[in-house]
Amino acid sequence: MAVVLCYGDSNTHGTKPLVSLGAFERYARGDRWPDVMADRLGTEHSVLSEGLPGRTTVHDDLVEGGMRNGLTVLPAILHSHKPIDLMVLMLGTNDLKHRFSVTAFEIARSVERLVVATKAEGVVKDLLIVSPAPVKEAGVLTDVFAGAEARQAGLATHLADVAERQGCGFVDAGASVEVSSIDGVHWDVAAHHAFGATMAHAVKERLA
Repeated sequence: MAVVLCYGDSNTHGTKPLVSLGAFERYARGDRWPDVMADRLGTEHSVLSEGLPGRTTVHDDLVEGGMRNGLTVLPAILHSHKPIDLMVLMLGTNDLKHRFSVTAFEIARSVERLVVATKAEGVVKDLLIVSPAPVKEAGVLTDVFAGAEARQAGLATHLADVAERQGCGFVDAGASVEVSSIDGVHWDVAAHHAFGATMAHAVKERLA
């Protein structure tokens, strides 16, 4: 049985679009994209979802708190689930928050840092990098992500370069889904189902 670990943030967690700050709700099991992917992959695959709302690539978040730095907790998560045949890595959206003020190139370099750190642990056979769907400055998260639309320009290209350099698979989420106009960051349920189908195909190809 192939073990697939999905390492991400709130969109991997299945967080619904926010209508007010702090009012977090989660889609039911089966409506989150890792669950949709798992259903399509079948019983010969074990899909593990490790999505944390607010998770960044390598940044401590003093506003959100709660161990949001994806690099800090990575080794423990990897060794909790080892051995892992494929790690699906989709992070970078939260790095676009105004408080971090980083460029698309720097986000891609941070994702590459995660890839290198993952390889160093020696428990993951292969990685698939996912470029997050572009955010919109909308709704209750407008101020949180102020300037993000401009800063994210070129992110998918930079991440594709990282994937090629590191020998990883690559998927551009923005090619198949869009964020909700409600908060400009999270996905509606239809997007989760569409992306789950996209990722099932990509994972099958990568593991073949």
